[in-house]
Parts: sequence; structure tokens; C-alpha cells
Amino acid sequence: MDLFSISDELGNIDGKIADEFRALKNGFQKLEKVKDPNRRSRQLEELTGKMRDCKRFIKEFDTEVKDVESKNSTDVNRMLNEKKQSMIKELNYFVTLKKQYANSLESKRVDMFDGPTGGEPEENLASTMSNQQLVGRGNTMMDETDQAIDRSKKVVNETMNVGAETSAALKAQTDQMNRVVNELDSIHFSIKKASALVKEIGRQVATDKCIMGVLFLIVLGVVAVVIVKIVNPNNKDIPDIPGLAPPVPGSNRKLLWFPSL
Repeated sequence: MDLFSISDELGNIDGKIADEFRALKNGFQKLEKVKDPNRRSRQLEELTGKMRDCKRFIKEFDTEVKDVESKNSTDVNRMLNEKKQSMIKELNYFVTLKKQYANSLESKRVDMFDGPTGGEPEENLASTMSNQQLVGRGNTMMDETDQAIDRSKKVVNETMNVGAETSAALKAQTDQMNRVVNELDSIHFSIKKASALVKEIGRQVATDKCIMGVLFLIVLGVVAVVIVKIVNPNNKDIPDIPGLAPPVPGSNRKLLWFPSL
């Protein structure tokens, strides 16, 4: 039904509201492409102003409907009321969209039409809604809050589980590092002990070599003396060696000589 056939004022207001809704739709589409936070914030403020104007037009529409209510039939009044509820629903959609963009910009949470007049726009919009719609909206907000709390609890539980797993992993790694340090200490002690043992063996080998060298020199000296005494038994510079002394004149003893020597 054409609203101009009911009231010219209703038709004009409906046209203004339709224009505002189109502007809001185009504005949010453009806002999606804006990357600069400052530009987004300014454009979001402009869209908030348009939503405030749209709220005022809906309020005027509701006032005009009440003025002509007595002149219209029940079907027409029902149609006008449904039209008003449809406008409110569409406006609430843009309000929710605006809150999402505001949260994405990490700005503080604002009311539905937060402006210079404080909470008055929300109160005016609430006055245009029926009690059943207000209760339904309240229940919806409570459900959303409960869901947000459940998600927060889930995140907290997951964080605690991750923290416990991380703590256990760190403890296991710490124990492993302690075992590695103990093994390194044992290896270091073994290396020091082996080094000391090698030095001791080296000293013993050097001592044995010295002793063997001295003994070898002694044996060489004895052999040399024996050879010289055999070759020149009358040499008085070399003392007699038992068994190798020349025979005493008039003595019946015979010198034992071993050719093998």
C-alpha cells in the first residue's frame, strides 16, 4: 500500500528513512575498503550521525501513525505497525554493524546511538518497541553474554592446559639438562684421571728406560773389561777378574779358558 494514500507526512517520512538506509548501506560498504584507522573512525562517526537521523525519522513516523490511527482500519494500522517494526529491525542491524566496526577499532563500547545527548536516543528508540520485543532483545543480549562467558572460560581452560603442558615440558628438559651436566662432570673427571694415569705411566717408562740404560752401560763396561783382560792379561792397570787372572809361576793351577767367551 502506498503510504501517500494514507498520509502525505507518512509518505515523506518513509522516503527519508529509505534514503537514510541506502546511505547507511553504501557507507558501510565503503567503510569495509578503508584501511586507515583514523579515516575509519571519522567515517564511522558520520554513519552514526545518519543512524541518529534515521532514529529521529522513525520516531516521527511512529508519532504520525498514532495521529492517524483513529482514521484507519485495523488492517491499515497493523500494516503501519509492521512497517515501523521493519524499520526498527533494519536500524538495529546497522547499529550492530556499527558496534562491530567500533570494537575492531579498539574503541570503547558505546550505546546504540551514543551522541551529545547521552542515553536519550536509546531511550527514545526503546519507547517505539513493544514489551515483547524489549524482552526478546534482552534475552538475546543475555544469551550473547552467556556465550561470550563460555568462550572466555574455554579460552582460560585451554590456556591453563597449555601452561601445564609447557611447565611439564620445561621440567623434563631441566631434568635432561641436569643429567647431561652430570654426565659431562663424570667425563671430565674420567679424562683428568686418565691424564694423571698417562703421566704416571710416562714417568715410570722414563725411569725404567734410565735404569735399563745404566744397566746396559754397566754390562758394556764389564764386557769391555773382560775383553781387554783376555787380550792383555798382564795389563796391571786393570784389576784381575776372578777366573781370568794369569797363572802364578810354580803353581800347579791351570787357567780355565772358555773359548765361547
